[in-house]
Amino acid sequence: MTIGGINIEQSIKDARKVIEADKTLSVSMRTVCEMLLLVISLLSDRLGMNSKNSSKPPSADPNREKKPRERSTKKVGGQKGHAGKTLIQYDDPDHTHVIKLDKRTLPKGQYTPAGFERRQVVDIEIKRSVTEYQAERWKDEAGAVVVAPFPEGVTGAIQYGHQVKAHAVYLSQYQLLPYNRIEEYFSDQLGIPLSAGTIFNFNRLASALLVSSGIEEIIKEQLKNTICLHADETGINVNGDRQWLHCASDLSWTYLFPHERRGTEAMNEMGILPDFKGVVCHDHWKPYYRYTECTHALCNAHHLRELEFAWEKDGQVWAKDMQGLLIKINKKVNDNGGELTKLQSAYYRKKYRELLLRGDIECPPAEHKPPKRGRQKKSKSRNLLERLREFESDVLRFMTSSDIPFTNNQGERDIRMTKVQQKISGCFRSIEGAVNFCRIRSYLSTCKKQNVTATYALATLFAGQRPSIFENTTE
Repeated sequence: MTIGGINIEQSIKDARKVIEADKTLSVSMRTVCEMLLLVISLLSDRLGMNSKNSSKPPSADPNREKKPRERSTKKVGGQKGHAGKTLIQYDDPDHTHVIKLDKRTLPKGQYTPAGFERRQVVDIEIKRSVTEYQAERWKDEAGAVVVAPFPEGVTGAIQYGHQVKAHAVYLSQYQLLPYNRIEEYFSDQLGIPLSAGTIFNFNRLASALLVSSGIEEIIKEQLKNTICLHADETGINVNGDRQWLHCASDLSWTYLFPHERRGTEAMNEMGILPDFKGVVCHDHWKPYYRYTECTHALCNAHHLRELEFAWEKDGQVWAKDMQGLLIKINKKVNDNGGELTKLQSAYYRKKYRELLLRGDIECPPAEHKPPKRGRQKKSKSRNLLERLREFESDVLRFMTSSDIPFTNNQGERDIRMTKVQQKISGCFRSIEGAVNFCRIRSYLSTCKKQNVTATYALATLFAGQRPSIFENTTE
């Protein structure tokens, strides 16, 4: 890396040579110099990291430049074949106003009725709806009163209905609005008083219903039996403490689980990976490899970024060529409908191994000096090279089956809204709040993937029913 015209790597190498050549330096001074050089090396590595060569988000890139869009030859507006969205007149309008023609304004002549010309205005009504139940009372000759039974669930003198609860949870857990803004919305728009504690209780009730109805267990069972499972995890803030949110998902189902730990203890409590026998796609977090009953596939989006870093930071030509090869293989897989033939797979594996051999020449393992013991220190580029070689099958597994993707982007997409929630709210106030959020988001994400709207999903849940997607499954 070059900063202000200074080649940091070369300067560190030159400094080490000077230190080794100077025999007058004491052991303590050599140790201090080595520590300083190590700190400089680590800091320069961090300065060289961005969203293209590491896991940093684009928002963290210094002086991020937006690439100008290429000028298109297409006409402005919707393109041919594009499914547009436009208003279509309704056959059953809620209100109809007949406009009479003032016949006095007509020119002289004979006229007969010719129907109507229709125009519609689509608008919304935001209003409170109060339903009162009046149970009939009868008194016998002895003065005893008999009251007609109220409908099931109508237990208080006044209470919130299912739609209020569903709407509050929708705004809180799906649209991620803070509690105080939801309070203002219900008060200003609907004239309904709603406290933060009440909203939390609605979320708690929705979470409990997902357990009692068996929906949470259905999601977990479906994921245990899927062909390819995406696994990922991200840090969350629970009342100031660093904890972890784990995700297991596929194209149709999502399950989120909070835990104070990041490793296998949390994954075991989550209860999916210990029983999983398919292919799990992840980003090479080591604890995933402790599950030996399943097959592993690695996220190549991470590899592409690491290879970019090896090329930019260490000048590794093999890394740039390996990046191009992986992109080429992925394109070939997509062109072939999801997988390659055995002959094609063998050809690309050969190319893959040839590049790793070139990498051995460009990035040889460090020599082990006799005075030092323990594991040899290796550069990031060398570590990446050895990992790509040791886990070749997991890196290239996407070539062999259309069910196995090139990246773990599905898992990362499924936890993205958690990061949005943390940006808005800052943290979860309690572990119960985190559990409720994960359980409700798992349900809503699953419904969305299977074309069930969040509004319908929550209204159905509070009505004591389950969407049809959960009825045709084996619990």
